[in-house]
Amino acid sequence: MTPHDDQDMRDETPIERADRNYNELLQELRVAQTGIQILFAFLLTIPFQQRFAEEVGTGLRQEYLATLGVTAMATALLIAPVTMHRLLFRQGLKPQLVTTADWLAKAGLACLAVAVLLAVFLIVAVVSAQSTAFWFVAGLGLLFAVTWLIIPLVVRAKY
Repeated sequence: MTPHDDQDMRDETPIERADRNYNELLQELRVAQTGIQILFAFLLTIPFQQRFAEEVGTGLRQEYLATLGVTAMATALLIAPVTMHRLLFRQGLKPQLVTTADWLAKAGLACLAVAVLLAVFLIVAVVSAQSTAFWFVAGLGLLFAVTWLIIPLVVRAKY
């Protein structure tokens, strides 16, 4: 089955296809949005914890700020398709919305992966050591690469 088979097998107009694709994208984004919102809330509150301020000191402040920044970017990118839909509602631009929302979702998921890796690095570095955090995150990064990128690309190439 090729990607074009999906279009040929369904009896739908281009607008119906765009509606279906957008609805599927929104379902996917709901999962990612929940995770990124929890991570963002955690990062917004953690600096106010006394132990965090003591442990982080000046050594990990840049890492914290990078984590916060990438998490904010992921939040913006993953919520953007919903905002776009609201602004473009009933403008007859659903196919363009789907194409743009797809790009935003991919960029948001990439930022989400980086945000998770940075957050894990920060936590492991505080709890253990930066060298331990580096190797921990390297393994986790490999897991993200395999499950989020390599496996889907292999499946797409194979089928």
